[in-house]
Amino acid sequence: MAAAYNYKRLDKLMRLLALFLLISTVFDWSMWLSYHFKPNTGHPLNTNPVLHIFVTISIIFFSLIYYNLFRNSVLKIITLVLAIATMSIVLFYARHPLEYPSVSNTASSLLLIILSLSYFYQLLNPQTFVHIEKQGLFWFNSGVLFYSAVNIFLFMLFSRIPDKDKPDYYVIFSITNIITNLIYTVALLCKPQNTDG
Repeated sequence: MAAAYNYKRLDKLMRLLALFLLISTVFDWSMWLSYHFKPNTGHPLNTNPVLHIFVTISIIFFSLIYYNLFRNSVLKIITLVLAIATMSIVLFYARHPLEYPSVSNTASSLLLIILSLSYFYQLLNPQTFVHIEKQGLFWFNSGVLFYSAVNIFLFMLFSRIPDKDKPDYYVIFSITNIITNLIYTVALLCKPQNTDG
């Protein structure tokens, strides 16, 4: 909704974020439907293959966004190297599509934490003064860091959590998702600011 309302003002990176969020919504709905669809066995369908695909798409989108955000060529190269390394891990564990992508999600979160902290460093060391709180990319980056930092330990431990206790942990995922999406909404509603320098 926010992206549609402010679409004409969005730059190419914020439009890329809007596209990712649209794709993310489709994945969320498909996983919700498949989880609640019960075939004759009475058990929900396994949504883990969809999760593997989503992690892969996330890495592609966020790596592309951060690559374009960084002004420093060294940070651009580091982004590419880390993205390739993370994608290698994700593809290696995708050989077992029916297993929860705990390692893949953890690797992806670690990548995003490193990239988001690097971008904060860039934002806080400008050549000219800018109001970072008015920049959509500041809020986007805040959402990335919040989501990744909160969930990384859950991703690490999720496959070891007993099935009967997992619904309690889904609540944490849900709350984190809601807050992150609210932060992304703020990002998409921000007016473009001059960030030259």
